[in-house]
Amino acid sequence: MTTTTADADTSSLSPAHGFTWLALALALGTVAVLGLVIGVVLIPFDQVFSILFTGEAERISWTRIVMDFRLPRVSTALVAGAALGLTGVLLQTTFRNPLADPWFLGLVHSARLGVACFVVIAGAGGASVLGSLGLMSNLGLVVAATAGAVLMTITLTSLAPRVTPVTLLLTGLMLGQAAEGLISVVLHFTSEAQARVFAGWNDGSFVNVTFAQLQVLGVVLLVGAVIALLLSKDLDVMLLGDDYARSLGIPVQRVRMAAVATAALLTGAITAYCGPIAFLGILAPHLARAVFNTASHRTLLPAAMLLGAIIAGSADLIAHLPWSKHFLHLNAMMGLVGGPVVVILLFRRGGLKSLEF
Repeated sequence: MTTTTADADTSSLSPAHGFTWLALALALGTVAVLGLVIGVVLIPFDQVFSILFTGEAERISWTRIVMDFRLPRVSTALVAGAALGLTGVLLQTTFRNPLADPWFLGLVHSARLGVACFVVIAGAGGASVLGSLGLMSNLGLVVAATAGAVLMTITLTSLAPRVTPVTLLLTGLMLGQAAEGLISVVLHFTSEAQARVFAGWNDGSFVNVTFAQLQVLGVVLLVGAVIALLLSKDLDVMLLGDDYARSLGIPVQRVRMAAVATAALLTGAITAYCGPIAFLGILAPHLARAVFNTASHRTLLPAAMLLGAIIAGSADLIAHLPWSKHFLHLNAMMGLVGGPVVVILLFRRGGLKSLEF
C-alpha cells in the first residue's frame, strides 16, 4: 500500500469525496428500490412507495410480495454486504494481506462446519428440541457459526507471526477445505430431512431470512461497526508495522484479537442466515481503496460497508430478474466478478511473493 496514513487522512477529506459519498448513497438507494420493484411480478414505483409508507397498494398481492418477500430479502442483502465489506477490511489489515477475506482464509467454511455440528447436536434431541432452539433462526445458529469461525481465526492468528502472508493464505485455504470434508462426515450423523435442510441452506442466498433474523444481523453489524471504528486509528498505525505501533504504545496483540474476533462474529452471523457468500469480503475493500485512494480506516471502513451493500444488492437484483429459462445463483455471479479481480491483483503485484501491504 503506497499511500501513507497522513496522506490518506488528507486525501479522504477532499471536497470531491463529498460527491463520491453522495453518488454511492444514491447508488445504494437505487439498488434497494429496484430490488423491490423488479421481479417475476413487476410492481410500479409509486405502488412500492405507497406500500412502504402507507401499507396499501392497488392490489393486495403487491403488498404481500413487497412486505413478506422482497423487503426482507433486499434488506438482508444490504446488511450482509455491509458486514462482509467490513470484515474484509479488518482481515486484510490484520493479516497484512490484500487477498485476505472470509472465504479465502477459511472462516466461511469453518462457520459452515459449526452450523453442521449444530444441526447434528440439535437433531439428536428430536423435533421438539429443534423447534425450541429455532433451528436456522435467531441466536442458536449464529453462536454455532461464530464458534466455528472463531476457531479458525484463533488458528490463523497464532500462525501469523511465524509464517509469510502467502503461507497463511494457503493455510487458510487448506484448512477451509478440511472443514469442507468434515462437514460431509458430520452430515452422515443427520437424518435425511435434516440433511436436506442443510443442503438448501448451503447455497448462498438472501431469500429465506426473516425479519426476526434480520434484526439479529442488524445488531451484529452495528456492534461490529462500532468496534471497528474504535480500532480505526490503531489499525492505521499497524499498517506501518507492529514494532512501530508498539513504540507508540499501541497494544498490538489486543487490537489484532479484537479485529479478528469482530471479523469472526460478522462472518458467523452472515453465514448462519445467508449461507456461504463468496468474494464480497475481497471486492468491497479494494473498490473502497480505488474509489477514495486512501489507507485511512476512518474512510475505508464505512466505504467498504457501503460498497459491500451495493455489490450484494446488485447481485441479488440480477439473480431475481425475471429470467425465463434459468435461475442464477448468487455465488455464481460473485465468482464471475471476484475471480477476475483476484487474478488482476496477483498480476499487478507480481505474483504470490508480493502479497503483503
